[in-house]
Amino acid sequence: MIRTLLTALLLCLAGILLAPVAGHAQDDLDLAEYYYNQGQFEQARLYYDKIYKTNKTNRVYTNYLNTLIALDDFEEAEKLVKKRLKTDSDDGTAYIQLGELYKRFNKPDEAKAEFERALSKFNATRNNVIRLANEFTRINEYQYALRTYEKGKQESRDGYTYTYEIANMQGNLGDFESMTESFLDLLMEEPNYLQTVQNSLNRILNYDENPEQLDMLRGKLLRRAQKYPEQTIFAEMLTWLFLQKKDFNSALVQATSLDKRLSENGSRIINLAQLAHTNKDYTTAKRAYQYIIDKGPVNPYYITARMEKLQVMSAELSERPGIDRVAYGLLEQEYIQTLDEVGRKAETALMLKELGHIQAFFLDKNQEAITHLRQACELPGVYARTLALIKLELADVLLFNNEVWDASLLYSQVELDFKDDPLGHEAKFRNARISYYTGDFEWAQGQLDVLKASTTKLISNDAIELSLLITDNFNMDTTTVAMEMFARADLLAFRNRIDLSFAALDSVLNMYPMHSLTDEIYMLKAKQYARFGDFAKAKEFYQRVVDNHFTDITADDAFYRLAEIAHKIDGDHTLAMQLYERLITEFPGSLYVVEARKQFRILRGDAIN
Repeated sequence: MIRTLLTALLLCLAGILLAPVAGHAQDDLDLAEYYYNQGQFEQARLYYDKIYKTNKTNRVYTNYLNTLIALDDFEEAEKLVKKRLKTDSDDGTAYIQLGELYKRFNKPDEAKAEFERALSKFNATRNNVIRLANEFTRINEYQYALRTYEKGKQESRDGYTYTYEIANMQGNLGDFESMTESFLDLLMEEPNYLQTVQNSLNRILNYDENPEQLDMLRGKLLRRAQKYPEQTIFAEMLTWLFLQKKDFNSALVQATSLDKRLSENGSRIINLAQLAHTNKDYTTAKRAYQYIIDKGPVNPYYITARMEKLQVMSAELSERPGIDRVAYGLLEQEYIQTLDEVGRKAETALMLKELGHIQAFFLDKNQEAITHLRQACELPGVYARTLALIKLELADVLLFNNEVWDASLLYSQVELDFKDDPLGHEAKFRNARISYYTGDFEWAQGQLDVLKASTTKLISNDAIELSLLITDNFNMDTTTVAMEMFARADLLAFRNRIDLSFAALDSVLNMYPMHSLTDEIYMLKAKQYARFGDFAKAKEFYQRVVDNHFTDITADDAFYRLAEIAHKIDGDHTLAMQLYERLITEFPGSLYVVEARKQFRILRGDAIN
């Protein structure tokens, strides 16, 4: 009992005596690190010289070594590392540090010798391989890092191949062919690395600046696919590669092959079709959807494919010059046949909406359109947003049919149901447009002002243009007759009553020569000529705006439309580039600048992501 108490007393006394010493040591370490972090290496060394005698932790050692190197004290730094070598484990990192020291002080032969020693002496466990390779990578010695992984692969006892690490290191060394082969080896070993390999190839291979790298990868994939036909992973890679090149047709060939070999349900084909549609490769998109359709109604994507193929056909038609009534008639029949087959239900409500649009705006079948749209509104189970879209379309058709107030009522319903939503903003704009058509310009402008004040992102270019039109021309005279006549002509144009619209516009020009609406009249005529495929007349009126109304609000619009006709209709790319460039430089605040810059870069041959 007495001995136990004596021992406890001695320990307590030792703690009391040693506490100041430990506290002093910690104070020295704190000061050393403070000066080190501040870059005051002379002061830091004064402390590290003393601290390292009793504290040889990795942190103290590293800071001490870096301090000596920063002070260009090669001899002391060399001594420090060599002493460390005597107690170093078999991971070889101290040899790398000594080699790094020689490299820093311009002793390449000595550095190489130490790097070689590190490679020859380390025990190739996984932890040591990773640690050593990371050290070599840290000092940009990628070749030695590669050799470290290769040694690890040769001497591996746990089956780990280091193939991914080897491929990345080959990429760092610029050996892209070997890197590609290694990545493909990895896919054979571990197919679940597919996404990782694709991401790595995208990151390392610069396809835009070096298209030959894309061709190199394609060649290696084709050879692998032929050599290992049972390995579907290479067909997957080829599909992915063709998508990078936006070669959707070739991608579809690979994707359909995979779909058949793996007895899939067409999910990858649907995704490819949607991507092709987005990129306006309508031919491939239609073929892809038809492949799904041919699987029959039992396929889970059958209805989706039927619906989206019709959307592709409609988008393709909308981009053709003019209005091809025969083609739209055939498309109408496709819609009706599809609806008859799959049924009129909530899932196909949008098809009824699209059918109604085609019938009203391209085939003059207003009553049939209204019937289909009302039928869509009454289908049970239709989502609220879908119903709102259908109501907007029905309101447009009613307006097209000159049922103005019925159209306004539907717009108001959507606006109320989606008050703080883009759909509600769109409905508000269309209602404001009705007020403009009917001559209530003050109310229309008030609604447009509310839209612009709420958010600039939700207001469409059309809304901004309408606001500018009213602001620029309303109350310019003691009478609003000219503006009212123009608005009625605009409504007639919306309703495809082009002859009546042009007659009304000519009346404005005759009754009010030199009116501020003159440029707007030219623009409205030009857009209608272009809409119906008479691009020669369209160019004539756009040019009138450019020549005679350069300072008016429609000038940038006219420049852009002329550039588009030169680019996409006439194929005069030189003129198109000149017009795009003038728009960019002379109208920097225009709504069309972003798209003009994009099209200019495409024509110039720049890579566009």
